[in-house]
Amino acid sequence: MTQAHARRPAQRSSRRPTVALFDYGSGNLRSAFRALQRAGGDVTLTGDLDAARRADGLVVPGVGAYAACMEGVLEHGLDTVIRERAAAEAPVLGICVGEQVLFEEGIEHGVRTRGVGVFEGRVELLAAQRIPHMGWNTVEAAEGMRLFAGVDPAERFYFVHSYAAKTVPPGALAAICSHDEPFVAAVERGSVAATQFHPEKSGDAGYALLSNWIKGLK
Repeated sequence: MTQAHARRPAQRSSRRPTVALFDYGSGNLRSAFRALQRAGGDVTLTGDLDAARRADGLVVPGVGAYAACMEGVLEHGLDTVIRERAAAEAPVLGICVGEQVLFEEGIEHGVRTRGVGVFEGRVELLAAQRIPHMGWNTVEAAEGMRLFAGVDPAERFYFVHSYAAKTVPPGALAAICSHDEPFVAAVERGSVAATQFHPEKSGDAGYALLSNWIKGLK
């Protein structure tokens, strides 16, 4: 075989996975955008549903009240895309209230709001002496959680919230945190993952978690 016809070694693709950070009016998304880029994503901040469908990964952010975030989700039609992606096993990551709205419902000030319903269960007020739960805390991740692969169990993550899901959905893996009572700090099932804490504000631990998620994108 001549040198001209010798087989060349296979080259790895340098393509960065595409990430749609969906903007449905849920707040300032600059820190999440930067963190996802740093973690290896080709990130687009978008409110376009087709872009959310096409991306390798969809990130659902959220701050503030459950009902207000769900209003934005419904107004933009994002709930349909989230359910489509979950059914097609296409990756979705919810952050903070973006995690909460993935559950069936949220109850705030006695008002019940229907959620996207990817995860069974409800989001409700923490039974804690000090509300909100604000600051750094450790979590206890279930064995096998992809988000926490290689993350030291002693690492701390940044939380800002008064409400949370308190039960793990059937068939899901979860990381549990405690603020006077246990609650779901992160959850994974199929292609859908979510965190109650803010990985984009959690320093190196959050970077490791986002990197794990992006590495898993097709």
